[in-house]
Amino acid sequence: MDRRNFIKKTALAAAGTALAAPVSAVLTQAESARLFENEASPNASSGQTKSAEQAHEQAGLRQASTQLKVLMVNGSPRPDGNTFCCLKEIEKQLQKHGLETEIVQIGRQPVRMCINCGGCHQNGGQGCVFDDDMCSEITQKMASADALVVGTPVYYGQPNGGILSLMQRLFFSAGHLVQNKPAAAVAVCRRGGATATLQTMNMMFEMMNMPVVTSQYWNIAYGAGKGEAKLDTEGMQTMRTLGNNMAFLLQKIHANGNPAPTRDERPAFMNFIR
Repeated sequence: MDRRNFIKKTALAAAGTALAAPVSAVLTQAESARLFENEASPNASSGQTKSAEQAHEQAGLRQASTQLKVLMVNGSPRPDGNTFCCLKEIEKQLQKHGLETEIVQIGRQPVRMCINCGGCHQNGGQGCVFDDDMCSEITQKMASADALVVGTPVYYGQPNGGILSLMQRLFFSAGHLVQNKPAAAVAVCRRGGATATLQTMNMMFEMMNMPVVTSQYWNIAYGAGKGEAKLDTEGMQTMRTLGNNMAFLLQKIHANGNPAPTRDERPAFMNFIR
């Protein structure tokens, strides 16, 4: 084979791998998360199926026996700004109900965007292969968390770019860690764009089978200067109600010791252009 043909075939193979990796990654992660029941072959023994069911049941019981934990991510570069005020108001209510909480700051450190390299498909669902920013830390913490709350300031009617990149990489590379876990987004703005921001965040949760926790109003608070969100009395009440609802839903989900539903269908992918 001459050099030109070798280069051509190598390029085509690489392109095929890049296109196949994202879909394969989703299917592999779905299987590891037990999103659908095992399709036992005709030769599979009933004992193997029963053992898998017992292991899944025991895992659920172990999870129910431990204190439930809510991971809270502050997507603002300001560690003690208005977004943080909202998360603290939610945290107080969660702790009143006996839930463990942790607020993680993404701060001013740069966060990589997903480059669709498919590397996460090659490492057994351990997360994004780029481990030099906050995404790696959040992925590790999400493994032991039972719910997720993400707060973000509103920039040009959208979430902070850093938190968007982080969530996209987390969900794509380690989606099995967030499946079936309740989630809520909080948007903080000076004047407008909060509803569009909130919708953007919720769309990610809805694609990951995450029950979206609501409140008495949209999860929004208003404030420009540091700490002004505390003066938004309805906004703070909305945060407290959100905390109460999150605690209620978590406790109900884990009451029977088996919080993860099983599904008998694989994810179906269909392109409109065929």
